[in-house]
Amino acid sequence: MIRVLVVDDEALIRTGFQHILDAADDIETVAAVPGGRAMRAVQELRPDVVLLDIRMPDVDGLTILGKIRRLPAPPVVAMLTTFDTDEYVAAALRAGAAGFLLKDTDPEQLAHLVRNLAAGGVVLASEVTRTVVDGYLEGEEQVTAAHAVAGLTDRERDVLVLVAEGLSNADIGTRVHLSTGTVKDHVSAILTKLEVGSRVQAALLAERAGLLRHRHGDGRTP
Repeated sequence: MIRVLVVDDEALIRTGFQHILDAADDIETVAAVPGGRAMRAVQELRPDVVLLDIRMPDVDGLTILGKIRRLPAPPVVAMLTTFDTDEYVAAALRAGAAGFLLKDTDPEQLAHLVRNLAAGGVVLASEVTRTVVDGYLEGEEQVTAAHAVAGLTDRERDVLVLVAEGLSNADIGTRVHLSTGTVKDHVSAILTKLEVGSRVQAALLAERAGLLRHRHGDGRTP
């Protein structure tokens, strides 16, 4: 079972997400709590995935994200947002968020996205992808994304595209006929060469470099 914690100050959002996720056979919502109870719930319940509201009236979602990321074995954290122009999105990315979901995500897609997060995949709601790309890369060094990915081997570039499509290491291995361990080594090399700290950041560079130009689709994870 994938253990999920939902953190949002709106009771309706918490209840809605919990009902949707609990309908899946392989997902259990261990708790749905407001921001003030988030850290205690994370430490006591040890969820695999946390869906965390990026902006709450009493507790800053980015502050909670930072605290979670500093735990010895932190869960995967995806930020929940209402607006596709949320100025906090880039900051959450830099703080280690594994993805971004809009609160009005299609219920039929929600369980799939949570599974993807739990498997180590990248989750970016298509509506926020451009905002994240522009916000994260704005003001970066003169080196362009295209130049950054140019240093990858052909195989690493293929793996990067699949990472950006949201696939886990196991799924990438199946797609390109490699062992999961070999894919993990490729991903590690990609992150090192691109000088980024997460799969999401690598995915955004792939997006900016045009590697996904012909691969965009529905509410995938880019």
